[in-house]
Amino acid sequence: MTQNTSALSAPAKSPGGGGPAGHSGIRRGGRRPDSHGGMAAALLTPTGIILIALVIVPIIFLVFTSFTDFNQRSLFTGEFNMAGLSQYSSVLKDKEFWAALLRTFLFTAALVVGSLLVGMAVAQMMTKLGTVMRYIVTFVLIFAWAMPNVASSVVWNWLFQPGYGVINWLLTRLRIFGDLSNLAWSNNTTLAFVCIWLLVVWQAVPYIAITLYAATTQLDPSSLEAAQIDGAGPIRTYWQIVVPLIAPSIMVIGMLSIIWDFNVFNQIWLVSQGGPSGSTSTIGVFTYKKAFINFDIGQGAGISVITVIILLLLTSVYVRNLLKSGEDL
Repeated sequence: MTQNTSALSAPAKSPGGGGPAGHSGIRRGGRRPDSHGGMAAALLTPTGIILIALVIVPIIFLVFTSFTDFNQRSLFTGEFNMAGLSQYSSVLKDKEFWAALLRTFLFTAALVVGSLLVGMAVAQMMTKLGTVMRYIVTFVLIFAWAMPNVASSVVWNWLFQPGYGVINWLLTRLRIFGDLSNLAWSNNTTLAFVCIWLLVVWQAVPYIAITLYAATTQLDPSSLEAAQIDGAGPIRTYWQIVVPLIAPSIMVIGMLSIIWDFNVFNQIWLVSQGGPSGSTSTIGVFTYKKAFINFDIGQGAGISVITVIILLLLTSVYVRNLLKSGEDL
């Protein structure tokens, strides 16, 4: 009896003699925690290499170039001199830089407000449409949003082209402003900004409308029904009930719109090239001219670094407000 009891109480051996069977099963059937980290590293390595090559290295080179006198000669000879903070000092003393920066802030504000208001209106309209019409509107919005902005800008130039542009033809047929068939929109500062504003808003509205429509459809209908029972009209219900409930989505879209619209370049360059006389040059166009037309690449890099810092500050304000409101990142 004693021998049998001791045999039962002893831990069972694995067939290979490597210890208890339970522990052997864990070693054979499972993986060590270290192997999971190695597998994750292996899977993330290609993405990490791409990020390093296409993002981190260019940013490092940009910051380094901003402290040099890199110019057209440097592109061919590779020779340059360290300039220290003189590039930043020159930028901050340049009146054209401050004019372009102010122009960028004002134009960005107009673009963000306009695209958000139009996008919110389209999203609310989609909630009132039938299924078939809503699918048609969604398809049209996606088609407009998917169109490359370079192609959109070229088409926009055709629409506003003096002599045979459709917009000038329509305005002339209205007989309100007189004969506008030969009107060159890009030769007038206000008209050029209006043309570019319409183009950028037209490109931004599809994403905003579809996103806000999706957020609106997730709302609890009981809150809307309670507002209607209390006698609130459609406009009051939307601004006092719907908008506060989808405010987190609006904040995210607003922050993304600020970043995108602050960096608008293709549309401005292809429509007006910053003209007439630089009056539509935002910070992106001003940087391009400084770096790749005047070939003052060092100073252009300095302007780019300042632009990145401004956008980081704007983003930090958004993240701070997001954390204060208790929303998850």
